[in-house]
Formats: sequence, structure tokens, C-alpha cells
Amino acid sequence: MSSLSNKRILLGVTGGIAAYKSAELLRQLISLGADVRVAMTPAAQAFITPLTLQALSGKPVHTELITPEAEAAMGHIELARWADLILIAPCSADFMSKLVAGEASDLLSTLYLASKNLTVIAPAMNQAMWASAATQANLDILRHRNVVVCGPASGEQACGDIGFGRMEEPASIAEFCESLFETGTLAGKRVLITAGPTREAIDPVRYLSNHSSGKMGYALAEAAAEAGAKVTLVSGPVNLACPDHVQRIDVVSAQDMFDAVMHEGAKTDIFIGAAAVADFRVESVAENKIKKGQDDTSQIKLVENPDIIKSFAERYADAFVVGFAAETTNVVEYAKSKLERKKLNLIIANDVSDKRIGFNSADNAVVVIGKQTEQKIELQSKSSLARKLIATIADEHSKG
Repeated sequence: MSSLSNKRILLGVTGGIAAYKSAELLRQLISLGADVRVAMTPAAQAFITPLTLQALSGKPVHTELITPEAEAAMGHIELARWADLILIAPCSADFMSKLVAGEASDLLSTLYLASKNLTVIAPAMNQAMWASAATQANLDILRHRNVVVCGPASGEQACGDIGFGRMEEPASIAEFCESLFETGTLAGKRVLITAGPTREAIDPVRYLSNHSSGKMGYALAEAAAEAGAKVTLVSGPVNLACPDHVQRIDVVSAQDMFDAVMHEGAKTDIFIGAAAVADFRVESVAENKIKKGQDDTSQIKLVENPDIIKSFAERYADAFVVGFAAETTNVVEYAKSKLERKKLNLIIANDVSDKRIGFNSADNAVVVIGKQTEQKIELQSKSSLARKLIATIADEHSKG
């Protein structure tokens, strides 16, 4: 399981014969789970085409500082903010000088200046250029500015010289980047999470629903992604932005959510059912808006919705299944009953009658219950709580 799983890497390519290695480096980073975008200097394009790197990354390659198309999608400032790591490989002597001088004469140098995150350079140049006083002075300045240097290696160079200046091999650079990040507790795992309410139509205008905001489920999705998991979030109607590194599937009704969850289940290691799914739906949805005074307004016949989490546990017995119990009385007792009845691995119980932690609250307090565990987690923000819950889930899952 790689520590680069879900990490966002901006691969910068500068001019030099070593640019041909960037294609293999890109492939290595992607195979380790990183989300990689590529930016090239004009000189780099003389050695390797943007089309090659676009084909390998599956994403457009950024080459121009200002283009209407780029600014309408992911502009250069947004791209700088996007990256967890800027990796410049190869990094030429000329480009090292640009970084030291603070130039912003091309896209890649601008991205470096606009980013507050980690930058790694993999120098590549003639051995005499590397050994020169100017290059070594630039190297000292960049290190002082917390730029991390990978290489260069020693060996025979394209010009025939032998000495330090060869760009490190792609596998070594990828391994070096891995060492800069901690491995997440869920690295390589596929996590499926449901969140928010469902809406059950009465007629084209009205529906049955509940007060769920989806905040807890979204916080769990964000925490799971931070832990290195590949996260799919099946979400009912909410007013929340999708967390980074998370694939969101939007649904409306309980049946919609059931269908989406069952479709994703075969490739799921951990399922967390945090959605507030409506227990019932209207048996027959009116084709037109029901008017006052109509005979059929006094009664609406309800039928049970499918039990998503129970059905998932039955169909995908190898998955680790976590449920939620939102109760108003006898919280722990009802939660334990649900844990046993639905054959869950863990259940997270909370008292929604408590106004401090009920629906739409920014905070929560829960009890985590398993077959051989019961852990109370005191009131705190849902973001903080989600990280603790994901750590607990990862730990319980690792026990098998």
C-alpha cells in the first residue's frame, strides 16, 4: 500500500535529454495511486511531446501560462493550490536559476512561486554544469528555502562525460516521493459511504424526508480519503461540496441509494452506512399535484423501503460493514440489537434527541459498538470525530 495513494502531484518537466524519463516517472507515480497533472516548459517540448504525457496521464498537459481554455477550467493559481507536491523532473540548471531568482516567465516557474506546498527537484545536467560554483550556490539557496533535492546520480552522460549530473531513475524518484508521506491507515482500501437523507415522492411537488444534513457522512468520506482509501460517496440531496479525492454518486430515493450501493458493493472493502434512509415510501406516487379537498388526501399508504445496510451485509459477506443508529431513547440497547440483527461488524450510535448533536449540528458524540468492543467518544466537531472513527474502523478492519 503506497503512501502516494490519493496524493496530488504536479509533475514539472524542463528542457534536457532526461525529459524522456518523465514518461516512465509519470507511469510509476500513477501506478502508486497518485493523481498526476503535468506542466511542461517550452524547452521540454523539444525533447518529449505533450501528447505523449497526455496519453499516459489521461489528462490535458499544461504548457501555456495564460490560455482562455485553461483559465476557464483549472487556472494556473488553482493548479498550484491543487498540488500536494510539485515534482520537477528533470530540473535543468537553467530552471534552478529561475527558481532562485523568483522568475515567473513561464507556467512552471509561476506554479512554483504560487504554491505553498512541498517542492522536489530532480536535477539533470552535464557534470561540469552540476559542479559549477553557480549551480552549487543555487542548490544551497533552494535547500535553504525547503526545496527537497533528489539526486543527481553519477554515471555516463549523453554527452559522453562521466560524473554527477544524471537524473535519478524514475523508480528511485517515485520511491523517494513515497518516503515524504506517511502511509495512510486505509491506503489501498476501497471504502463505500452513504450520506444525507433520502426523499420519497408523494406527488411531483411533495416528498417525505428527514432532517439529515449529510455532514457526518461527508466528514467520514474526507477522513477516509485522508487515510489513503479510494472513497465512493453515495449521497442523498444535501448542500455540501464533495470532499477532495472522493467520487460522489448523487441519488434521491432510498431505492436509488440501494441500487447504487449494490452496484458498487462488489469492489468494496469497507461499507459505512451513514445515510438517514427513509424507512417507508409512498406505495403509489400521484402523477399530478394532489389538491386540497380531493378524496385521497386523507390517507397516504406507505410501504417499507429496502434495508440497504442489512442487504449489503448479506450479499457481500466479505466486506467490513459499519452501520449507524440514530436513536432518541435506549440508544445503546437499540444499537446492539441492530448490530446483531443486521450482522454488522461495527455500529455507531448517537442520541439525536440531544440538541447539541442532533441533525444539522456541527458537533457529535457517539458510542462505537462491536461484538467485543464498546467505546464512547465525547462531544467534538464532526470532522475531528470522523478522523477518530476512521482510525477505529481501520484498526478493527485490520484485525480481520
